[in-house]
Amino acid sequence: MNAAAPNPTPQAGRATAWKVCLAGMLALSVAMGIGRFAFTPLLPMMLHEGSLNLQMGGWLATANYLGYFIGAMLCALRRSDKPVPLIRGGLVATILLTLGMGLLHDDAMWLGLRFLSGVASAYVFVYTAGWCLQQLTQLKHPELGGVIFCGPGIGIAVSGLLTGAMVTAGWLAASGWIAFGLISLLLTGLIWKTFQFDAGHAQNGASTAHADNLRQESPEQKREVRQQVVAYGMAGFGYIITATFLPVIARQALPGSNWPDFFWPIFGFGVALGAFGATRLPVHGDQRRLLACSYVMQAAGVALSILLPNAIGFALSCLLLGLPFTAITLFAMREARRLRQAQASSLMGLMTAAYGIGQIAGPPLATALVRSSGSFTPSLCVAVAALLLGALLYYRLTLSHKLASKAA
Repeated sequence: MNAAAPNPTPQAGRATAWKVCLAGMLALSVAMGIGRFAFTPLLPMMLHEGSLNLQMGGWLATANYLGYFIGAMLCALRRSDKPVPLIRGGLVATILLTLGMGLLHDDAMWLGLRFLSGVASAYVFVYTAGWCLQQLTQLKHPELGGVIFCGPGIGIAVSGLLTGAMVTAGWLAASGWIAFGLISLLLTGLIWKTFQFDAGHAQNGASTAHADNLRQESPEQKREVRQQVVAYGMAGFGYIITATFLPVIARQALPGSNWPDFFWPIFGFGVALGAFGATRLPVHGDQRRLLACSYVMQAAGVALSILLPNAIGFALSCLLLGLPFTAITLFAMREARRLRQAQASSLMGLMTAAYGIGQIAGPPLATALVRSSGSFTPSLCVAVAALLLGALLYYRLTLSHKLASKAA
């Protein structure tokens, strides 16, 4: 039922690969674009209604990122040969938890819901990325991996545009959460059966045997793994302050303007465009170089929001922050597969956990610095520094751990 045909034609193989890509893309749209990031455009609505204050908004964001970290650590510690039930379970949890944000009205409950939503999104992200990249490799179309990571961007753009329409129509934030929960239900239903497919079913024995030969890492490989985990974590801290508080920052800088309603969708559009553009970049090139360049681009985007706090500056900032956002994830997950091959899921989980630590630190730091300085500028400067440091770490790896051969 879930095994692929023995020798599919190239056309059939490519069509199947695209079906896998679209399933992964929509799964990440639900878990990341809605489950995690719908909070960002809805936050100004909640602040305006008085259902929470900025400090509680920061804690809700932190609870979600803490959940994401815990979920990623569980993925790193757990080896699962059956990712599909975990993907499906995470999607169902995301639907219920998103609906809960609209149906329940208590700070303590919201903290719990956002925490559990973070756990669910980590599970969906890690296992969907691993499953999809594995299927595409088996189908001999690894270059399509970037399509999967368009999902968060599409979810972000759609949720941002819909939230703008909700504001115009006078909706309450609770109605927005319920609407996004129903959209998540619809998207999950569309892709539910696709995850039954398994292009590598017939090769599981060979893959397991190959994995047994790869469990022993040299000290040099272990050092590179550690450095990559740290470097990837820098991206989590570097983007999160802008991504969490962007609509609030923009509304403070542009009072009375309609532009802030469009900045978050621009960010989402940039995410999707950058992920799709990554499919045109070489799969066999040094992904660490691409990571270093991506970090510099994001640093420039954050810096623009400081140096040019007007409509043009914020729009360019959103675009530069978004373009490499999930492309960074694609490149990093490819690195995990290069370093750990068939055992990549545990390293993907560990890298995602490091990313989560950066996200946890960002919102509380931002709100603390806002209280002490009255501005988001100090925290944004720290974010720029973190991204540049991450770029430096990846660049140093290209010099100290040169690739011996071309690796997928």
